[in-house]
Amino acid sequence: MLAQLLAQEPALRVVSSLAGRTERPGVLPGTVRVGGFGGVAGLADYLRAEQVAAVVDATHPFAETMSDHAAQACSQTGVPLVVVQRPPWVAGPGDRWTSVATVAEAAVSLSGIGTRALLTIGRQGVGAFAEVRDVWFLVRSIDPPTTLPPDAELLLDRGPFTLDDERGLLQRNDIDVVVTKNSGGAATGAKLVAARELGIPVVVVQRPALPPGVPIVATAAEAVDWLRRRLLDPRIRCNQRTVTELRP
Repeated sequence: MLAQLLAQEPALRVVSSLAGRTERPGVLPGTVRVGGFGGVAGLADYLRAEQVAAVVDATHPFAETMSDHAAQACSQTGVPLVVVQRPPWVAGPGDRWTSVATVAEAAVSLSGIGTRALLTIGRQGVGAFAEVRDVWFLVRSIDPPTTLPPDAELLLDRGPFTLDDERGLLQRNDIDVVVTKNSGGAATGAKLVAARELGIPVVVVQRPALPPGVPIVATAAEAVDWLRRRLLDPRIRCNQRTVTELRP
């Protein structure tokens, strides 16, 4: 969404940087690069070499390392940085949430909560459940994890998911606990509504803290407005400016 909006700004050259962890990423306009930068120093060198005018951190809310590296590299180079992070989900009446700080804590907390779990945390964290022996898992992921729990079924699927979809999935598989990261957003939030309706408890891994002092916006449109104020002020003489968008 953000890359599409930025592509409509002729004064900006947009580079979308993908980590390369998703096998079939969506098609993006503008220039796309795939792979890491080589830590903070590598990213800082890239920003200088490409004369990047601004960085938009649009990574996943749990991409803690990338967000930290972006904040440090932008601080070192003086490049403006903004983070796009959709609001987190918030428990409401009828929700039965257990909040934990890490995926490892989620694995430990399952004991006594349920025996048939829908695990929707992305493929990278699934290995934390490899030693859980008393729970059957339905592991839903876009790409296959490298490790699965001993008693598990893999479901490769990509949102958005409707409420009817999620309700049916939970009922067909006799799910009695849901495990998720607090990613926020509507695309995957229907599972929480379905769990509430069915009285199913949810183990929620809360987000890591963002680097201090970095401006945060909630939507792609707000990020474009921020960039316009910083880079496209008509009082500033401007040739084409490069904006690097960091994505999952």
